[in-house]
Amino acid sequence: MTNYYNKDLYKILNVNYNATDEEIKLSYRNLVRKYHPDIAGKNVDESMFKQIHEAYEILKNKESRKKYDILHGYYTERIRKESEEIIQKKQKEKYAEYIKKAKENASEAASFSKSINNALDNLFYSQKHTSKQNKPKTPVNGSDINIDLNISCFEALNGTSRKVNILHTQPCPNCEGRTFLNGSVCTMCNGTGQLSLQKKINVKIPKGVTQGSKVRVKKEGNKGLYGGKDGDLFLIINIEKNKYFEIEGMNILCNLPVTPYEAALGAEIPITVMKETINVKIPPLTSSGQKLRLSGLGLDNKSKTKKGDIIITVLVKFPESISEKEKALYSKLRDISKDDIRKDMNDASK
Repeated sequence: MTNYYNKDLYKILNVNYNATDEEIKLSYRNLVRKYHPDIAGKNVDESMFKQIHEAYEILKNKESRKKYDILHGYYTERIRKESEEIIQKKQKEKYAEYIKKAKENASEAASFSKSINNALDNLFYSQKHTSKQNKPKTPVNGSDINIDLNISCFEALNGTSRKVNILHTQPCPNCEGRTFLNGSVCTMCNGTGQLSLQKKINVKIPKGVTQGSKVRVKKEGNKGLYGGKDGDLFLIINIEKNKYFEIEGMNILCNLPVTPYEAALGAEIPITVMKETINVKIPPLTSSGQKLRLSGLGLDNKSKTKKGDIIITVLVKFPESISEKEKALYSKLRDISKDDIRKDMNDASK
């Protein structure tokens, strides 16, 4: 199945993110009638029918829909709304019970009045009406969040920006992290005192980051409780390998392709590293695999006094095809060459 997790599947199916399974199924059937080639004719957009089918395959399954909703931040919002509906339903049921009890026994009117007030307090509960006496006095700092982030070697050398998804916790807005509300377990957070929320943020990755280094984003970790400080977000950098560049500690390793004539005659080849152009001098008669070191042009770690190096590995490469004129020149070079480069090999085999 094509990866549709980055698309707006609810928009494709023409439903809201909190649509029921039945609503999703009904909308899917209507769209199939509209876009199926066998029903609507050959002039319909078959790619649209494929998107509709793939979107339905993901959203009709509870587990894949949950995974998609968590990724896009829909899951927590839907659970919050469902929790609010459950709270209101329970409070209305309690209210009805109190009315029935009061009618049956007028002597319990005082107790009934008190219970009604408690029920209404729960129903219209908000942070502004929270009793300060129930709040703990000691602030609790939020914990940090660590996320692995894969970037290319080019991004590590030149810097980049990335949009990352964070799943962090924050105090439950219903019970404000106390886990209990009026003597009962909070139904919104199920007594945990916290809710998990999905958030997308843009993060700048500075140029010159190294493998395993951490990029800190202040106050984007888990939220603190009772006035405590928010935690930080740490992006742990993993640099993907590149066929031309690789980072090893503070050094930049570069595989530099050169032509046979550049290796034979020597050359000055420009390369771009960290958005700066560097001219690499290739000495005459350079062999493939020979290494050249450019001292002090590698990565700069401010905590260290010495910068890294750029280490060039020369790779003599031939083009995929050569012209007849080039073949003639190589033939002429073969005929006039007198040096036996395999002489030592031949002597060693005797």
